[in-house]
Amino acid sequence: MPNSQMTPGVVPGRVSDDQLADNFSDLHAPFLGHEAAVASDRCYFCYDAPCVMACPTDIDIPLFIRQIQTGTPEAAAKTILQQNILGGMCARVCPTETLCEQVCVREVAEGKPVEIGRLQRFATDSLMAKNSHPFKRAEPTGKRIAVVGAGPAGLACAHRLAMHGHEVTLYDARPKAGGLNEFGIAAYKSTDDFAAREVDWLMQIGGITLELGKGLGAGLSLETLQNNNDAVFLGIGLGGVNSLRAAGEERDGVGDAVSFIAELRQTDDLSTLPVGRNVVVIGGGMTAVDAAVQSKLLGAENVTIAYRRGRDGMSASRYEQDLAASHGVNFVFNAQPKEVHGNGTAAEVEFEYTSSKNGTLKGTGETFCIKADQVFKAIGQTLEDAPDGLEVEGGKIAVSGAGQTSLSGVWAGGDCATGGDDLTVTAVAEGRDAAEDIHSALMAAGG
Repeated sequence: MPNSQMTPGVVPGRVSDDQLADNFSDLHAPFLGHEAAVASDRCYFCYDAPCVMACPTDIDIPLFIRQIQTGTPEAAAKTILQQNILGGMCARVCPTETLCEQVCVREVAEGKPVEIGRLQRFATDSLMAKNSHPFKRAEPTGKRIAVVGAGPAGLACAHRLAMHGHEVTLYDARPKAGGLNEFGIAAYKSTDDFAAREVDWLMQIGGITLELGKGLGAGLSLETLQNNNDAVFLGIGLGGVNSLRAAGEERDGVGDAVSFIAELRQTDDLSTLPVGRNVVVIGGGMTAVDAAVQSKLLGAENVTIAYRRGRDGMSASRYEQDLAASHGVNFVFNAQPKEVHGNGTAAEVEFEYTSSKNGTLKGTGETFCIKADQVFKAIGQTLEDAPDGLEVEGGKIAVSGAGQTSLSGVWAGGDCATGGDDLTVTAVAEGRDAAEDIHSALMAAGG
């Protein structure tokens, strides 16, 4: 955030160190063994289970729960990880309440689903605690693949390709691997440096060379990668932040929520992180909720999420909305930003009420203001500097099939590519499926 440390009202240390530690502790405590046994016993082990159909990575949920029930959580973990190599992180951040748990027969009949997410965490944590990697590489194929972007899609793609015996070079422009798992997830959802530990565990497969500080346009060109490799996968995410298109958004105290969350995730001392007294977050997705809740946890007195449509239009789940409300976050709906007022630094945000008719959103002309010494933009991200020759559609790299781009030998997946939701679990599925497609194409071409 520009000059946030110099913005009046935006200061560090609003709450004690002990309170910070408590505020940013694990959102959901992990199951103990007996708790997992009780939770797994609630599963009906349905045939044609709806939970499997709702899982973007097609995990055999009844099977892994039965394996937990029979006292073999490491076997359950392998069942999970065969489909989702980042199953540990997905167990923490996946919106199970709108996916597998929403369609659970127990949820439909009783209003209380089997706790699939927490059971998945129990299984994957049990295996990772043994520092054991359940997969082995196939014989070397002699093929080389470049994977650009070490986020969920890139990591899943790299691991599956390495498992098939290919040599993979995994590039990322940042100083740490993990992508949004490392830089973009609320700190209370992924504690104890789990994202980094999961990357280290994943790399045990072998055959993957990690090169950090290298991204497209930062020492790499797509043409060079194509010339030096048999295939290329792009999992570069979305680096740009959409503009508010409101007057005054350049004022000090106005920044983007993604950068705020990244700074919070990477700081060694939360008491040094400045936060405003009156914080306004503009947007309706998970990033908006994560920024708002963490502002509250840092000690902001008043935090408001303002969204231009109604509650039902928010992409953040109702569970996430309720979580924010439970922390004292206020919601204002049908309000679009008109201007950030202040003498050099933000003091308040002027909004205009909106109404929707036949799907078209329009301002009503009626305005109001909310005090704000810190404003976060959480209105989506954009693809920055797509490589020449790649077809772009709707601001993302156009793909067909399992991530095939308009350039021969180049695949893409995750947030940077068309199709699917912007979720960790979806990115993992896309990276995995692209890897399988790359493997098939390379072997058919003379492997």
